[in-house]
Amino acid sequence: MSRAITSETKHSIISDFKEITKIRLSVSVVFSSIAGYLLGVESVDYNTLILLALGGYFMVGASNAFNQVIEKDLDALMNRTKYRPVPAGRMSVNTALIIATIFTILGIVILYTINPQTAMFGAISIFLYTCAYTPLKTKTPLAVFVGAIPGAIPFMLGWVAATDDFGIEPGTLFAIQFFWQFPHFWAIGWFLFEDYKKGGFFMLPTGKQDKGTAVQTIMYTVWTVLVSIIPVFGVTGRLYLTPISGVIVFILGLGMLYYAIQLYKKMTVLAAKQLMLASVSYITLLQIVYVLDKFIR
Repeated sequence: MSRAITSETKHSIISDFKEITKIRLSVSVVFSSIAGYLLGVESVDYNTLILLALGGYFMVGASNAFNQVIEKDLDALMNRTKYRPVPAGRMSVNTALIIATIFTILGIVILYTINPQTAMFGAISIFLYTCAYTPLKTKTPLAVFVGAIPGAIPFMLGWVAATDDFGIEPGTLFAIQFFWQFPHFWAIGWFLFEDYKKGGFFMLPTGKQDKGTAVQTIMYTVWTVLVSIIPVFGVTGRLYLTPISGVIVFILGLGMLYYAIQLYKKMTVLAAKQLMLASVSYITLLQIVYVLDKFIR
């Protein structure tokens, strides 16, 4: 009996740790960073790759832990978040703050060992997510714009880690993931609209599930697709995409655009969920295509 309780307690602690650091989101960020690194590097240094993955994980984990401390009272109001460790009372605010602080220090120190610029962008990401995006979520829909900045950093962070340089190439990677954030998060904001409203969050550009939001979602999807194929034209320095890969990325983009248009036509929660899934598939497959294109050509 006692052995079973101990096992359950351990499982709960591990689950809460995963939840406070949002491990699935952290993994997706690490994936983006590694993709950016592979695009920028001349020859792969596996030590740097491991440091980037660890630093990226700690960076996102810190941001999410701080976020859940700041929003603990609002999280308790929403079905989606009320069972998180802090609002549910399974983890104290002090424990969450200790985790966030340790993760911040580890993330920045590890990224600094790669190069100072990588650490700087990592620190900017944590600061903007915690001190700008999080408090603005209850104030204005512009929070999504602010949040798109730290959200777009991981893809370019990998390039900076590989080259110790910020130029047109990482700027383009940043732009791709920056514009992508809008249809992605507005889709989430749409299908979680009622739950977000309980917490007082303003995520949709018009504040409502209306045609205006749907039209802006289509516009930003179009911009995402257009920015994604710019490297085909040889104007983004060492970041180049062959025409064949450009066509593949464009077709993937048309797939996401289809679901954005469906949201406009149907205005339903299901259509918003489908767009969200399409957006996740798009950015993941785009990064895979970019990396494969570099190493195959």
